[in-house]
Amino acid sequence: MFEVATEGPSHLSRRRAIGLLAGAAAGMAFARDAQARSALGPERRLAFVHTHTRESLDLVYAGAEGYQAKSLLRVNEFLRDFRTSDVHVIDPKLLDLLHALARSVKATEPFHVISGYRSPRTNSALRAHSHGVAKYSLHMEGKAIDIRLPGVALTRVRDSALGLAQGGVGCYPSSDFVHVDTGRVRVW
Repeated sequence: MFEVATEGPSHLSRRRAIGLLAGAAAGMAFARDAQARSALGPERRLAFVHTHTRESLDLVYAGAEGYQAKSLLRVNEFLRDFRTSDVHVIDPKLLDLLHALARSVKATEPFHVISGYRSPRTNSALRAHSHGVAKYSLHMEGKAIDIRLPGVALTRVRDSALGLAQGGVGCYPSSDFVHVDTGRVRVW
């Protein structure tokens, strides 16, 4: 511990010492945040091809300064409910999960998107005609995506997503896709 002298010009005042300590704590917090961002890479880029619309998107969605608002808007539009054209905000943590997943499997191809956002109407229709569609799907909150990665086995995508432990992971080999979301960690 240290003593704070309160007299004389060469000593720190109590107020000045508290200010320096607060500044140091803020600096350490900033350094931890910067370290966490740098673990994701100096710039975070994702590439997608939508299997239903045939659209593609390749963009930097975040950098050292944080998320890029214009890029996030483009992602929202790209991952819209392709059946109804409804657009919803996509959880940026989902993008971070995809970025980490791509790095984990050393992907060289864009993600093939089967389903991003789903409107409640679309989700209800899918539930009526398919098993395995959750009534309160995280797709309806912009927190889930169904994907495949060309050149990477589904089991490897699944296992890598499970290893990240950032949300739910479901593997659907007969439909050739993996579901990932930013909900609680679980597997099916």
